[in-house]
Amino acid sequence: MKNYGIYKVAAATPALRVLDVAYNEAQIADLIAKAEEAKTDVLVFPELCLTGYTAGDMLLQDTLLVAVERALLRLASCVGEMLVFVGAPLKKGGKVFNSAVAMANGRILGAVPKSYLPDYSSFCESRWFARGEASGEITLAGEAFPFGTDLLFEAENFPELKAAAEIGADLWATVSPSCFHAMAGATLICCPSADSESVNGAYLRKKLVLAQASRAICGYVYANAGEDESTTDAVYSGHNVIAEKGTLIAESEKFTKGIAFGEVDIQKILYERRRRDTFAQSEEGYRTVCFTLRTESARLTRGISKLPFVPSRNLHEQAESILSLQAHGLKKRLAHVRAKTAVIGVSGGLDSTLALLIVARAFDLLGKDRRDIVGVTMPGFGTSSRTKSQAERLMEALGCTVRKIPIADAVMQHFKDISHDPAVTDITYENAQARERTQILMDIANKNGGMVIGTGDMSELA
Repeated sequence: MKNYGIYKVAAATPALRVLDVAYNEAQIADLIAKAEEAKTDVLVFPELCLTGYTAGDMLLQDTLLVAVERALLRLASCVGEMLVFVGAPLKKGGKVFNSAVAMANGRILGAVPKSYLPDYSSFCESRWFARGEASGEITLAGEAFPFGTDLLFEAENFPELKAAAEIGADLWATVSPSCFHAMAGATLICCPSADSESVNGAYLRKKLVLAQASRAICGYVYANAGEDESTTDAVYSGHNVIAEKGTLIAESEKFTKGIAFGEVDIQKILYERRRRDTFAQSEEGYRTVCFTLRTESARLTRGISKLPFVPSRNLHEQAESILSLQAHGLKKRLAHVRAKTAVIGVSGGLDSTLALLIVARAFDLLGKDRRDIVGVTMPGFGTSSRTKSQAERLMEALGCTVRKIPIADAVMQHFKDISHDPAVTDITYENAQARERTQILMDIANKNGGMVIGTGDMSELA
């Protein structure tokens, strides 16, 4: 396991000259070297980045396609213990396929063809390409490689990392190929793309990547074509996105080149898949191609919150939402059991304070008088004057009925009954006070036609 299941991934947008395969190969090789230096595990380049997505009818020319094959073999030879996807046109059986070519360990692993070919707006891909085939082989410079939409690329020494590819418009399909890849066990989806820009393009693109990563419970690396592809008909921005489930890990600024790095927690993804019964898995019909990753891990750059249960963004808005959710749930329960009162023990601590605020809001939603909230302080052996004062002031401010019932004498009698020495402050000593308080609350609720509002233990839940 690398870094407790966290893998370094990257989306790269190279400088590009349309139809200049040699130049594009050199730019891609340079970014591969930089990614290797950064100890990257998976690197994804844009769709058709070896030729340029906007190469038009030249994509059918044999001279260009042969140059692409040779460039791919050279690029593969300079890839070390890292998985790389490069977008390229490949010829097979008299047709050309828009493909993502996977390479690692100095060799080509296989190629995944695009399934959905857009023919709207500035797109007319079916003019040049055939739709992806489910399974087969392809010959590049005389050597056969796996080819098809049924390929999984698995790290032999880290089998939890299983990558699969979909290309460009595949992501926008009603049921995208990545849904089936994830069900077959892929934990990381890699998407070479050439998505043209629009006013809301980056916003929609990011939302779609996040939604797909959330639905498929996977990591997602989206590498987009850059501004060097732009024409008078369409503009490309190089907006790259890296996601983990529904969380944005990294994205690049629009109209920039280079590499966007991020880290994806594969162990977290696997845990979520085990936990959710909505995630179905079936590896039937898929082929696995293995490669080896470097054992050395990159230095982590993603942050890990010291307060994982506290919202990091829009704190006030999310706190308000949490309070409302709890209050409406309690409102329904109080109405259903026809409770006349709500009885709550108020210590002045966090748990009981929050519970009291929720009860007050629930009573307001029901249109009930807050004086029917019976707040009980029950000072014992360890209750400070400050804590007791805070509890009483809070209840008075909310307009509740306040009752004060000391429990020290009752607990001392209990110790006497069970022959426990009060000087021994063990678990018996601690729990005796808690049980005495619970008994008092239950009895008051029975007497006043009410319901006891209990609190959980926040640290135990955490």
